[in-house]
Formats: sequence, C-alpha cells, structure tokens
Amino acid sequence: MPLPSGLPETVADDEPISRFMTSKSSHCNTKVVKPAAFMPNPKDGRLSVARHGADPIEESERMAKEDYHLEKAFGVALIEAKEIRKVELDFEADDKPLRHADVVGWPWREDDREFGKAEQKEKAATLAQKAERIIF
Repeated sequence: MPLPSGLPETVADDEPISRFMTSKSSHCNTKVVKPAAFMPNPKDGRLSVARHGADPIEESERMAKEDYHLEKAFGVALIEAKEIRKVELDFEADDKPLRHADVVGWPWREDDREFGKAEQKEKAATLAQKAERIIF
C-alpha cells in the first residue's frame, strides 16, 4: 500500500536518499561529506532522511525548508538506499513529513555507550565515503 506521498512503504535499493546538511563545519567540507552528517540521533538511535526520488535538486531545497522546517539546510548528502543496506542498516518510511524515512538498526549498547558510538561512527564513515555532496 502506498504512503500519502505516493511512494511505496518499502524503500527500493536503487532509490536516491537525501540527508539534509545543516552544519557547514561538521557535515561537509569543500569537497566531501563528513561522517557526522550520517550519525544517528543519540536520543533515539535513528537517522532522519528524505526519499529524494527523481526530482531535481531544487526540490530537495524546497523540501528541506518548507516540509522539514530546516532553515539552515544548505545542501544534501545524496546516497543510494542500497549503500545504507550494505552496512546492515534499513529504513522505516513514515511520510511524516512527506517522503520522510528513518534509517534504523544502528548499533546501540546501553551497557557500553562509547563502544556503540564507535560502531555508529564506523558505519557513518562508510556512508559518507559513498555519498555525493550537493550544495543548493
């Protein structure tokens, strides 16, 4: 059953995924995406992303500012869904806001938070290497 956006609930492997970048110092430099752009939220262990689709990049800018209320967004780290799955993570699509999904399955260790964070950083670094940096 499709979501309100018209997208299927299951994210396809070849689907472009946008991670909105909001920090010029920690999310990227002049050439590449940094691992911090892909770190999950430390409160819930989820990484918020947008399902980019085939739309032009200008649509990502509109989505970031209007739908996601990210006034500081200046670009995206664009990556294919299959690259996220290659590091043993997956998606929960909810369309709240439209085209929203969370990257889930991050290492989470209540007994050793530092070790869990190190594992998260390793996955984030791999994703950053595969991502394309696009500035609005």
